[in-house]
Amino acid sequence: MLPDADDLPELLLDLAVPHEDINGLVALRHRVTGDPGTLRLLKECVEEMFRDPGDLGRTPDLAELLASAPVDLTDTFPVYVFLAALPHTRAQHRERGIPAEISRRTLADLGRHMTAHRRRHGRSGVQSRRWLVRHFRGELYQLGRLQFERARIGQRTAPVLAAAGLDSVPGTPCLNLHIPDFHGPLTPSACDRSLALAREFFALHFPEERVQAVLCHSWLLDPQLKAYLPADSNIVRFQDRFGVAREDTEPADTEPVQFVFGDPDLPVSELPRRTSVERAVGDHLRSGGHWYIGHGWFPFRA
Repeated sequence: MLPDADDLPELLLDLAVPHEDINGLVALRHRVTGDPGTLRLLKECVEEMFRDPGDLGRTPDLAELLASAPVDLTDTFPVYVFLAALPHTRAQHRERGIPAEISRRTLADLGRHMTAHRRRHGRSGVQSRRWLVRHFRGELYQLGRLQFERARIGQRTAPVLAAAGLDSVPGTPCLNLHIPDFHGPLTPSACDRSLALAREFFALHFPEERVQAVLCHSWLLDPQLKAYLPADSNIVRFQDRFGVAREDTEPADTEPVQFVFGDPDLPVSELPRRTSVERAVGDHLRSGGHWYIGHGWFPFRA
């Protein structure tokens, strides 16, 4: 189920795995392949990952299975799971006619999440493991600056979109938009390019889904940011693309701390103030305020 040890380094590089992690992952490969129980667990994880492939509302949670990995593989076993899943993912992409370059850039998000894990913990591992399952199941694609996830409109959002004139009921296909880190500024031109790519991509490769809208669920859509950032900032201009789908009343203070500073557990009093966004996030929390997940939408025509 795993690639040969001699082939492993180049494959890891294709997935943007940090260079300092590669030798260790190659060296530990025999721990997975040499133990029948670990190999069986690997197979179970891959089978679970691809269970019910047409159900966009069900992202398999591998947490319980991954918790059974040997202690010395606790952090890195998910990498081997994704490696074992890779042939299945590539076969799905080929069936849909998805270009190899889009596949490569999409699946390279594994390396980004390994970089985030090392930045936070100082060792090799994978952050947001369940999140990456979407990539390998063929539900999420990197198209330029942004990521687009095949999804379905939920109970709370459908009436809002229907009131705006869209053909929208719960279960109608939509795209969830995500903003990955380490991909440069969130400029309007980069976003426009991504949206143009998305319209072409989903019309060609998933024509049956007839997407009605793009949704985004992110702390970057918290309107309080406008009190701290200039009107021509990339984030404010990004917010202005969206109508409000709904409002959250539950604080989500750790979200911006994690995405801006890399660790949701950092003490608020110690958050740096090097950039306008860092100052906004930290100063707002230090003043007793809270941050919230914003829920936005705009029409999408492939």
